[in-house]
Amino acid sequence: MLEARTSRMSARLFLFGGMTLFLAASPAPAPGNHRDAPLRAAAIREAPAPAPAKDPPPGLRLRSTETAPVAPAPPPARPDFTIRSILALDHPLAPGEYAWNEEGAPAGAAVIVADLRAQMLYVYRQGVEIGRTSLIQGDVDKPTPLGIFPILQKKRHHISNLYDAPMPYMLRLTWDGVAIHSSVVSDDYATHGCIGIPDEFAQLLFGQAKLGDHVLVTRGWDANGPGRA
Repeated sequence: MLEARTSRMSARLFLFGGMTLFLAASPAPAPGNHRDAPLRAAAIREAPAPAPAKDPPPGLRLRSTETAPVAPAPPPARPDFTIRSILALDHPLAPGEYAWNEEGAPAGAAVIVADLRAQMLYVYRQGVEIGRTSLIQGDVDKPTPLGIFPILQKKRHHISNLYDAPMPYMLRLTWDGVAIHSSVVSDDYATHGCIGIPDEFAQLLFGQAKLGDHVLVTRGWDANGPGRA
């Protein structure tokens, strides 16, 4: 009798543990490898990046060929959340491409995850993925900081006072200049520490995100969700 009860308790603890997704996640699998997570259809929208010019767009720089040292991610400030479904994509997103589908997703606060290793940004609402896009990030000498940040400010038309460059659909993460904003997204370009995303996706995200919503910036995100329900 005691052995049976112990076995049942162990099984419950195992199932409970399996439901928890810590934000310091394991490396993300390749896009399109969805395992058995529930899928939601989403068409990939193309926004091909232009060929790099001699002078990059205002506020951007040509990406360095150097490899920056990988800093360890800080402990997560939020304990967990559960991924309940993910977007079904028929091919990996190329630079400048994105997918968005919030139809049927429950209302609630957005959780945004930027994976600098995969160069992807994911948007969730109540654990349901509603958006995914390619991104660009800070270069070797101006790296995008890791951590969890609340959205401090939203501004549709913003001009950087550091670089005198437009940053449309700006979602401020730090008061010293790090933000998510609309940008040309190309493997050839880098930012000065911000997270740049395609313009159309930036518009959608700007309409979805609220002040105080959390943004996790990490290296290695399990986009398929071992904590899926």
